Amino acid sequence: MEFEDVVMGRRSIRGYQKKPVPKALIRDVLELAMRAPTSLNTQPWNFYVVAGDVLDRIRKGNVERNLAGVPHSREFRMGPDYAGVHRERQIGIAIQLFQAMGIERHDKEARQDWVLRGFRQFDAPVSIVITYDKAIQGSDIAPFDCGGVVNCLVNAAWSKGLGCVINSQGIMQSPVVREHAGIPDDQVIQTCVAMGWPDDSFPANAVVSTRKSVDEAATFVGFDD
Repeated sequence: MEFEDVVMGRRSIRGYQKKPVPKALIRDVLELAMRAPTSLNTQPWNFYVVAGDVLDRIRKGNVERNLAGVPHSREFRMGPDYAGVHRERQIGIAIQLFQAMGIERHDKEARQDWVLRGFRQFDAPVSIVITYDKAIQGSDIAPFDCGGVVNCLVNAAWSKGLGCVINSQGIMQSPVVREHAGIPDDQVIQTCVAMGWPDDSFPANAVVSTRKSVDEAATFVGFDD
């Protein structure tokens, strides 16, 4: 695939076929992703690639703890809730997804099931947990670099026919993830990526998020025209 086709064609995939992803293919995707830019080649990222019974245990623990009202324990903090235009964009994509899935505003059961799908990592056959070394915790560069490698990861996967969604819900109960994925204490869990073969019959997979224009986002300085 041409690079432009990958970037413009990629979508966040929230519904997956029930078939495994070969380990060798995931290795190929990671090899591509790890060519991401990184500050002075520090490469702070680590990947815990989880599938099968181990991933099922993580799903089960996430759902049980969240239904029981256990407060989330994200290790890479989000900061204050979004407001203003940023919150409006969050609501906008939620409306698109609910409309695609036929979830009505008053349908609390369907809305909760959608939230639980996130805690189940969207029932994907693979979850890749991204961590960085605790020795550099507090550095702004480490999470920045990890964000860069995650971007490359989802695009590399798409170029190989795989779909992904970056899924912070999947690591909100970090003790569950840490225990079952075997993540040592010297790592900070930043986020995770659900991965698998896209299910083209799943309505939300067709949703294309709107983006602000270049004119809204960019300021050009020093150009003659």
